[in-house]
Amino acid sequence: MNELKDYFNAISKLSESTWDKILPFFKEDTLLKNEYFAKEYQTAHQIAFLKTGVVRAFFLNKEGKDYNKQFFVGQSIIGAYTSLLTGNTNLIAQQALTDCAIYTCDFASLTNLYNECQDLERFARKIAELYFLEKEKKEIEIVLLDASQRYILFKEEFPTLEQLISQFHIASYLGISATQLSRIRRQFLTK
Repeated sequence: MNELKDYFNAISKLSESTWDKILPFFKEDTLLKNEYFAKEYQTAHQIAFLKTGVVRAFFLNKEGKDYNKQFFVGQSIIGAYTSLLTGNTNLIAQQALTDCAIYTCDFASLTNLYNECQDLERFARKIAELYFLEKEKKEIEIVLLDASQRYILFKEEFPTLEQLISQFHIASYLGISATQLSRIRRQFLTK
């Protein structure tokens, strides 16, 4: 679990006494390609540390077309955050796009320690802040940048992802069709 400790401590250092309390909550597990960590219309209870692999967060429209909202590439935290906070059913599914190594944890077990372990609460706030900033950045990019510019940013943010996942998923994340993505990729290859 050294990766877990390193990841958490890089965001906000936790004391050894806090680690002694929370490490027993985390269980090593796997998420196989195409398996769901969080399903639509179910209430979430767990978060996970994604050690290795790729997970997508996506939602479906009324016609059944899915839109990739976010990619999580190990190492990161995954979980249906809105459902965890509100207790309502989840609207954004999380699915493995590759085989993943994860450490799962019951969310309530962690949050029950916030009053006792203020460094853990600070870590949770910092994670929420990071995801808020990421969300706002993506919302601005989708409105202000053209598809080619979004593709360039995607390649910078996820330099190895194109070799791991299908073009369909990348196009969905960029808010374009797979055909449009093919055209953009061809333009970059000919330059």
